[in-house]
Amino acid sequence: MRSGTTSGTTSDMTRDLADDTARDLAGGTTRDTAGDATRDRPRDTPRTAGASRTESSEGAPVQVTDQGLPEWLEPVARAARTVQPHQLSRFLPPESGGRQSAVLVLFGEGEQGPELLLLERAGTLRSHAGQPSFPGGALDPEDGDPDGDGPVRAALREAREETGLDPSGVQVFGVLPRLYIPVSGFVVTPVLGWWREPSPVAPVSPQETARVFTVPVAHLTDPRYRAMAIHPSGHRGPAFRVGPALVWGFTAGVIDRILHYAGWERPWDREREVPLDARS
Repeated sequence: MRSGTTSGTTSDMTRDLADDTARDLAGGTTRDTAGDATRDRPRDTPRTAGASRTESSEGAPVQVTDQGLPEWLEPVARAARTVQPHQLSRFLPPESGGRQSAVLVLFGEGEQGPELLLLERAGTLRSHAGQPSFPGGALDPEDGDPDGDGPVRAALREAREETGLDPSGVQVFGVLPRLYIPVSGFVVTPVLGWWREPSPVAPVSPQETARVFTVPVAHLTDPRYRAMAIHPSGHRGPAFRVGPALVWGFTAGVIDRILHYAGWERPWDREREVPLDARS
């Protein structure tokens, strides 16, 4: 996918969210879009894409539909129609409270086939430096109703502010149930997107985002690059070795469940462990 530079700000969720970390681990290949030349080419129950239409935070219409997706992406759309919150995480939102947020789980098609867009936080940040995650952040008032289409608008807006992504090239095809991150109090809605018309992406604010990169789905499903991350607190969760980085926490959990319910998961060694340090 594509590189480029625009102006904007990264989200406070990306600054505060304790979801992932990076480590110097070998293995796998990714396409780092930062600095490269451009290449041509919320709810507690799942909400299907259907054929609804909402308005973006800037007033432009945003169609939410699962029609016309590439065949390889249809298993994800089918899973989004039926998956329940408890099937995605044991951490579910409280009945009230929590900071409403959204992330964009953006699928594209690159040189190595289907892929996901991720970003990595700058290594100079005071907290969670060097950690990979989905683009995303907290809902702003202009995004609208958190119980309506606010998460969709927020996910697209935050992705634009963080990576320079052109939201008009993204087809939102589904919304997963809201999940909860107890350590930060964020209530996060994963918004599923298909990068129908790719646009240049790169860190908008290098002080906060080190790089924007894509990971082939084939790499994420490869058992060689999968492990269980072990935090000093005792928390265990799925992790993915992606080049020099380790994707774990909330982001890895969402990826893991998507692979599973889409039928893409391959058997992997859950006894393979990667220890995390206390700063993670």
